[in-house]
Amino acid sequence: MNKPNNLIETITHGLEPIALIIRAGYNEPGIHFFTPGSFSQQIAYMKHPKGHKISPHIHNMVTRQVLYTQEVLIVRHGCLKVKLFTSDREYIGDRILCSGDLILLCGGGHSFEMLEETAMIEVKQGPFAGDGDKTKFDEACS
Repeated sequence: MNKPNNLIETITHGLEPIALIIRAGYNEPGIHFFTPGSFSQQIAYMKHPKGHKISPHIHNMVTRQVLYTQEVLIVRHGCLKVKLFTSDREYIGDRILCSGDLILLCGGGHSFEMLEETAMIEVKQGPFAGDGDKTKFDEACS
């Protein structure tokens, strides 16, 4: 697992990407993409000065193949602990996320424990496949 950076942290296990965390305090001007083009979720941070314009545009219909569900959580308020696992269900560490933090869960497994009342926004690929979307496991057996 990589050592945490102050505001941006990329977590891997060997070559397996596990998570990307962008802390609430990240505040760089311009456009910064944090994910490789191969990810099915793309994460960018944008900060522009007053008066900056983005031209009107539409997004074209593009066929994409999604093999794994990646999810983005944005903590609106509160704090939670995210436990991170490899694809082989091996526990590799945890992180605390609080108000304004964002995490992209891009591989492996994960679980959550709310440390206080917490509200989050979740973004992931659809349509939702119900029970076919995930495989639950007992973390005590990992």
